[in-house]
Amino acid sequence: MKNQKNKYSHLTAIERISLSLPAQFLLAKNLLEGKILDFGCGLGNDVKLLQQKGFDITGYDPYHFPQYPKEKFDTIICLYVLNVLFSEEQANVLMEVSHLLKPGGKAYYAVRRDIKKEGFREHYIYKKPTYQCIVKLPFKSIYLDEFYEIYEYRHYNLQNNSSHNCLFCNPHKNLTILAESATVYAIFDGYPVSKGHVLVIPKRHISNYFELPSKEQSACWLMVNKVQTILSQEFKPDGFNVGMNVNRDAGQNMMHASIHIIPRYKSDTVGARGGIRYVIPKS
Repeated sequence: MKNQKNKYSHLTAIERISLSLPAQFLLAKNLLEGKILDFGCGLGNDVKLLQQKGFDITGYDPYHFPQYPKEKFDTIICLYVLNVLFSEEQANVLMEVSHLLKPGGKAYYAVRRDIKKEGFREHYIYKKPTYQCIVKLPFKSIYLDEFYEIYEYRHYNLQNNSSHNCLFCNPHKNLTILAESATVYAIFDGYPVSKGHVLVIPKRHISNYFELPSKEQSACWLMVNKVQTILSQEFKPDGFNVGMNVNRDAGQNMMHASIHIIPRYKSDTVGARGGIRYVIPKS
């Protein structure tokens, strides 16, 4: 799958002397709590103004403030970022924000609602082609007008997801979400084969991975790539087993599709002996 990027996305950042409207709304509603991250902060105006008001807030932007955060946050704001990104970049932002959010924390996404036509147009300040698209998220909407909408996000295991009597549709609150996108989440396995064993699980309640729509299959593998990167940084394994069980005759007990990502270490014996033939557990 080709990874497309909008190389002009940073050219939508402009100087302002007052808080952005979404930041004003979050401030007025007392939703900016604890340690805060402004993800995709642009030139950092909201960060500076909120710091002046006494908030413990950090800014990250891959172009303007490229020092990537190394800690978790109680509150993350992501304002007017997703509208200037292609779909894979949007998914990556959702995954990164979910990973940087503390368990029990909340993230807020502001997206524009005044976009009339999707595509490239010349930016009125920078005179460069800037991409704009309409974004809809499967999270709780807490504000909407003709100019913008704000979504509130909590980790998947803290949401009300489904009436299905399925542990993958309604994962236990005490489990740790590693990352999440619009259609997929990754969670540490409750019965790990090795340290860092993760399940990548589509949110759609379907037992056979191969019956997922192709876009959701692609989203699963974007998540696998993200999980592999996170696990490599945090656990430093010597290898990985990646695989799935499809149908009961292949060892599938939980009739909801999932992909196992199992870190392997030099001290392991099973993985080295037979690889994936012996290590993908029943699920």
